[in-house]
Amino acid sequence: MADRYRPKPAFLRMREGNPSKATIKEGVVIPRAVLVEPDWSAVFMTSESASVESENVRCRKMASEEWRRVVPILEVSAGIGEIDHTTVKDMCVCVARIDQAERDLSTRGLMVTAERGTVKNGASTIAGQYRSQLSRYIRELGLSPSSRSAITAPQPADADDEIWD
Repeated sequence: MADRYRPKPAFLRMREGNPSKATIKEGVVIPRAVLVEPDWSAVFMTSESASVESENVRCRKMASEEWRRVVPILEVSAGIGEIDHTTVKDMCVCVARIDQAERDLSTRGLMVTAERGTVKNGASTIAGQYRSQLSRYIRELGLSPSSRSAITAPQPADADDEIWD
């Protein structure tokens, strides 16, 4: 279901054919760009602690895999530009951190022993917060089935239509 408070971008309305025939406000036109994968070692920095470093290495790998999986799709479907670099980067960080939190939950369990007794593992709260943020990124970038259902593919041009006719 579409978000009734957030207007559709102009390119989506044009792609759908603008059935209401309402005027389309272009807004800010962002030139398309091929996004360059960030240096994940700047986000997940090296650590002197071997356990922290092994987690950071895995986070770098997870973020890189997510970038390589999602960016080619977004370049074709959403027409992302350089301005969207930070949003996509943050989404990949969320995926890596969720993986890290889930691994901690699998290793230490939902309940951990602390100085005040048995308490909830903090990784479960962290995973929930990152999942909430990830769902926002997914909706904004059109990566969920419901957000994709609002997008219709453009009609292919007829073979007889020549550009120079």
